Amino acid sequence: MLGTRDRLLKRKLTTILCADGVRFGAHMEADEAEAFTRLRRHRDMMGELFARHDGRQVNTWGDAVIAEFQSVVEAVRCAVEIQDAVALENAGLESPRRMQFRIGVNLGDVMIDGDDLYGDGVNVAARLQEMAEPGGVVVSGAVHDFAHKQLVVGFDFIGEQTVKNIAEPVRSYTVRMAGRNADEPDAPSEKIRLSDEDLFSKTGRRADRILAWVLAQPKKVRRSAAMIAVFFCINLLFTGIANPWFIFPSLPFALIIFLHVRRTRRAGLEAAER
Repeated sequence: MLGTRDRLLKRKLTTILCADGVRFGAHMEADEAEAFTRLRRHRDMMGELFARHDGRQVNTWGDAVIAEFQSVVEAVRCAVEIQDAVALENAGLESPRRMQFRIGVNLGDVMIDGDDLYGDGVNVAARLQEMAEPGGVVVSGAVHDFAHKQLVVGFDFIGEQTVKNIAEPVRSYTVRMAGRNADEPDAPSEKIRLSDEDLFSKTGRRADRILAWVLAQPKKVRRSAAMIAVFFCINLLFTGIANPWFIFPSLPFALIIFLHVRRTRRAGLEAAER
């Protein structure tokens, strides 16, 4: 018969999302009532998104929220949607009043204590959150490996990160938010709203998937794709597809896209080997 200690130490593998407010103390100092009201509104929004993605809130402290998900992919989708929703609300506010969050996502082993979760799996998610930019998402290598082929968003490898109280470095990635690349921190958000059915089912439209992929790439790749599209449209309108001359002026731009894809794939393989 198991004792109390054994029951408390029951464990499981799960996906943990940690979201924490940025400069929440400054917001409270400026206007305590408004800051608390907006924090509560953001938490309600997060709770709705957790449920929509088959997740549940498990811990809270201060302005931080911890949730777990059955699916790694759904956890990352939820993280991106949270940041989108917060950014949408902030769009109409002056900079000092904008409340932002950092989010970390990790797949790891956790200890179960009633409805709460503890252990390295949670700690790593919290540390990844600290690495994120305001409004950004950082995920562990395990999350990246499961999710990167299933999602439209891109991932940028940021190296093996030393995490406090964790023996081994954690392979970490930033999530490229809606057309923003790591070397373009101020790039405007350009996104396309596509349903899961369109994107991931076998009957999804290929054009939508291609367009979504292009929008998630760096600026030079998006521009190259746009130039190819322009040449194609001119070709189609004036001479017809039977005379596909657009191929020749498109070659330099196609080469830019090809080199980017090859470089990105090689970096991903090297990161996976490490």
